[in-house]
Amino acid sequence: MNLKKLIPILEWLPNYNSARFKGDFIAGVTVAIVLIPQGIAYALIAGLPPIYGLYCALVPQIIYAIFGSSRQVAIGPVAIDSLIVASGVSALALAGSESYIAIAILLALIVGAIQFLMGVFRLGFIVNFLSKPVITGFTSALALIIGANQFKNLLGVDFIQSDQIHILIQDIWQQVSTFNFNTSVIGLVTVLIIIVFRKINKKLPSALFVVILGILIMYYFGKNLIDVSIVKEIPSGLPKFTIPEIEFYQIRELLPIALTLVMVGYLETISIGKSLEAKQNEYRVNANQELIALGLSNMAGSLFKAYPTTSSFSRSAINQENGGTTGMSAIVSVIMIVISLLFLTPVFYYLPKTVLAAIIIVAVFGLINFKEAAYLWKANNLDFWLMIATFLATLIFGVEYGIITGVGLSLIILIFRTSRPYVTELGKVPNSNFYKNKNRFDEVVIDDDVLVFRFDAQLFYANSSYFRDNLDEMACKKGAALKLIVIDAESINRIDSTGVEMLKERVKFYQNKGIAFYFAGVKGPVRDLLFRGGLLEIIDVNHFFMRANQAVKFYKTGDRKHQEKYAKYIHQAYK
Repeated sequence: MNLKKLIPILEWLPNYNSARFKGDFIAGVTVAIVLIPQGIAYALIAGLPPIYGLYCALVPQIIYAIFGSSRQVAIGPVAIDSLIVASGVSALALAGSESYIAIAILLALIVGAIQFLMGVFRLGFIVNFLSKPVITGFTSALALIIGANQFKNLLGVDFIQSDQIHILIQDIWQQVSTFNFNTSVIGLVTVLIIIVFRKINKKLPSALFVVILGILIMYYFGKNLIDVSIVKEIPSGLPKFTIPEIEFYQIRELLPIALTLVMVGYLETISIGKSLEAKQNEYRVNANQELIALGLSNMAGSLFKAYPTTSSFSRSAINQENGGTTGMSAIVSVIMIVISLLFLTPVFYYLPKTVLAAIIIVAVFGLINFKEAAYLWKANNLDFWLMIATFLATLIFGVEYGIITGVGLSLIILIFRTSRPYVTELGKVPNSNFYKNKNRFDEVVIDDDVLVFRFDAQLFYANSSYFRDNLDEMACKKGAALKLIVIDAESINRIDSTGVEMLKERVKFYQNKGIAFYFAGVKGPVRDLLFRGGLLEIIDVNHFFMRANQAVKFYKTGDRKHQEKYAKYIHQAYK
């Protein structure tokens, strides 16, 4: 196997040059500037001490730079995963306690192990059952939940923490009158400043600016603002190598939340990676390699006190926009975080928690995708209601049940769509050899004695009855005049034993009624399965045609010149 595919850094590192480093350096520094305040804020969402947000920005970034197939995706702590961590771990331990921290780190190990195994066994396709409408509904609901949870720090009120929106709203409504004036003013002004910065230029480091401003205000005027909660002491130094404490009963209890993190984290990474891939022509994102890279990042990160990490929408975009073209930008970012951990953590002592809450609220409310909802309402009603159902389930029942609802509904819709595919009768286009859908082409000629039937899906146990019922219904409408049925099978790309048996039974049924039964456009692999299933025992090989018009012509004129040649070819191909 090609070593460069297993370790993608070997693809770009040998040819790396100083021209690339300039862009990677600027991008890495910029991402680090954004990541430091975000990491501290997201750790608070996860219910962890602020330092753990910075730990997530170390080893996971380096591992992903080595093994990730995308060269521009930025790995680290993110708001959505942080809330999922909080919702899962808080059921097992008190937020911020030593036990809570240990379980969160163990969760990273479990998530990483699942992702790694899925990548090794090439199971990335499983996550595709989370459709885009499901992800839109899920992330939009999570954004509201995350934002609502941050009103605790924004307003300086001890609101309840929950992943159910009605519980949050009820508590906020009951206690909002007890808000802390100084905390609320600083928080709301911070929100306003960030919004103004974004309106002026999204590339401006608004988060860094408000963090510095908040620290300066509390440093110089803190004596007059003693009621404003601050971060206080953040331990300096790098995380030490520690093997997570593994309790098997905890693994069992964490498994549902771990699977949720696996799916959401992988989908975030793939969607970001694919969008960045489309903007260049140097590399291609490999889905299974991404799972391996994420898995190794989380497993290695858990050994250095990191909770579950994945790719960040905002930081990946910043990385690309500022000239990052390889994983070197991630390494630069890590160096900046290391410097901060070693020398700059005392600077964050006076950082107001309300400023962090403001950063989080503005960031996550940007994840509420109104445009996608409007688009789905116009383009596909079923997908729109799937998004709404996932959105409401996540808001009302919580993160875990929201994702279960989304996946369950996606599977139901998939089964519904595959069990009831599009079927139609084809008619001949005048003065041509083409047969087209009679419902879309008014000018086609329909023969009373011929039924050309098209089925637009694979034919298997879930839709074989639907095939038979529609075939019989169309045949019945033709009445006694019907003499020929042609199955246009160009759109059938797979068939199982149930489908074969159903076809054999229908062929016998119509043959007994004196109606000929032909096949047109059958793909080679499907034809092989039909032949192995015994269809040639009841139908002649001469009754297989390349096109529907050839089948009808053969029936009407008896012209065997071209058909015998084709029949001989497919017979030899099958042998």
